Amino acid sequence: VIESPCSNERVALVTADLGLLTQAVHTEVLRQLRRKHGHRYRADNVLLAATHTHSGPGGYSHYLLYDLTILGFSEASFRIAADGIVESIERADANLEEASIRLAQGEVSDTGINRSREAYLQNPAAERDRYETDVDPLMTLLRFDGAGGGPIGMLNWYGVHATSVGNQNRLINGDNKGYAAYQVERRFGTDYAQAKTFVAAFAQGAEGDVSPNIFGGTDGGGADDYESAAISGGKQAARALELMDSATEPLRGPIETRMAYVAMDEVNVAAAWTGAAPADTCPAAIGYSMLAGAEDGRGFGREGLSCAAPSSFAARAACWATTNTCQAEKPVVFVMGGKWPHPFSPNVLPLQIVRIGQLAVVAVPFELTTMAGRRLREAVARELAPLGVTSVVSAGLANSYAGYIATREEYRVQHYEGASTHFGPWTLAALLQEVSRLAIAMREGQPVEIGSPPDDLTRWQVSVPGGPTHDATPLGVEFGEVYTDARSSYRSGEEVRVSFAGAHLANDARIQDTFLLVERRDANGWQRVADDGAWETAVMWERDYCLPALACSTVSVVWQIPPDAEPGTYRIRHFGSWRSKWKRQLTQYEGISSEFQIVANAAPSS
Repeated sequence: VIESPCSNERVALVTADLGLLTQAVHTEVLRQLRRKHGHRYRADNVLLAATHTHSGPGGYSHYLLYDLTILGFSEASFRIAADGIVESIERADANLEEASIRLAQGEVSDTGINRSREAYLQNPAAERDRYETDVDPLMTLLRFDGAGGGPIGMLNWYGVHATSVGNQNRLINGDNKGYAAYQVERRFGTDYAQAKTFVAAFAQGAEGDVSPNIFGGTDGGGADDYESAAISGGKQAARALELMDSATEPLRGPIETRMAYVAMDEVNVAAAWTGAAPADTCPAAIGYSMLAGAEDGRGFGREGLSCAAPSSFAARAACWATTNTCQAEKPVVFVMGGKWPHPFSPNVLPLQIVRIGQLAVVAVPFELTTMAGRRLREAVARELAPLGVTSVVSAGLANSYAGYIATREEYRVQHYEGASTHFGPWTLAALLQEVSRLAIAMREGQPVEIGSPPDDLTRWQVSVPGGPTHDATPLGVEFGEVYTDARSSYRSGEEVRVSFAGAHLANDARIQDTFLLVERRDANGWQRVADDGAWETAVMWERDYCLPALACSTVSVVWQIPPDAEPGTYRIRHFGSWRSKWKRQLTQYEGISSEFQIVANAAPSS
């Protein structure tokens, strides 16, 4: 949370380790903040954005398209996301203190490639020649220092997909941006148990066609996906730390915000933005190439199925069958728009500009391709330059989510990004028009009519089951009992794996708590070394169909011993809650491994 002494305005900037930020969460967060704080936090001065990890929880949207991955809406996932964001804002609000903000920018090397280069090359050569690369390597960073002069946090924007961890993974994971934040916070001694501690946020930029798998396909350079995420995230963390050290430009000036809800399927786009005649956006639809997936996450079929040049009988048939001519070259496979009972994906979307001194943050609920992001930033920069704005960043996947935005030229060839541009070929032109309207209002000091927010679809939701009706253990076994114990000793780099008689993890999400602890014994007793938020740990659940209850669970705790682990005596603890079949109440349990030693690795031979 930032408050400017120049304007007495404030803004809340949230970066959440989620795949996307849904309209449902946005609405619920604003509802709770309004109930608790009145008009202090509003739609225009709260910016919620997702890191776009592809290994996040699912089912927290009120629109069917984004709940299909878990076959429905999950009240538990929704509550964890919304309530957690509200709690984080309230903590920041309570921790407000005098501080300074410094800005730094620099390029991140060898961290992203353009995964749709063929589509990118459709953009005008003169435009492409203005840039050295087909991705945007720029990281923009804010460093926050408290009144005592020490750092209290940092926030940066850099566009790269969080797809280092592939689509076969089934564990919650922050991917490369989560790893980057974790490493920077470790550097500054962040203590997650404290209400006030150093915060590092790695926010998303225009990552629509940018992959972290720099060796092509799904190859990020690591021996496995987690190592690839650490490589990509490590580069982002290292550059962020360098920029923190070199940040010298103070942010000066007021905080200003403008925000509007726009029906993106009904925008009349002026000729000035199309470069030709006026045009309209379309009811939301996705194309066949969306089913093919992108280069770093393949699905079914292939990309490039475009009605501009159908290359096969199947392509010609698909284009002939497409009746929605508003979508131009896109052979439509699924129409999400419509009015009854409500669309399958959102059509009324929030667009927002937050100005903090000479920095402007443009928050959009889309994934912008590299060139689309460049055009957006340039359009806003032109309008806000008279206010002294010198830096503009695009904050993607913010406040809601409705797919991708490709340029008109990229859309024509219908790669994954173009096929996932919901509102037709003029979506980017519509976005530029509407965001420029906000920027002009900000420049002229004029208010903006916020418009009508989307319908609240809460009453339409039916939550999928979140867990079993009850838990059990095999005869003679207690909850928390160790099935597979630790060995007597390990060396750094090895894996410790302990399994327990457990319960379904969905019984209790253990908010502000942990499912596991790695502890080391010293003269003062057992000390926490790692919990379930550490990159080196994992907790895994699996069903055991034991008789007679058929409701038994095995919970495994894994710790990959880091290279800098101190030799000594350690243990693993697991925490959970089991549900009674008869009373339906939850009872907490705990399991503890045997003690084990970590011994020093042998010195390398000369």
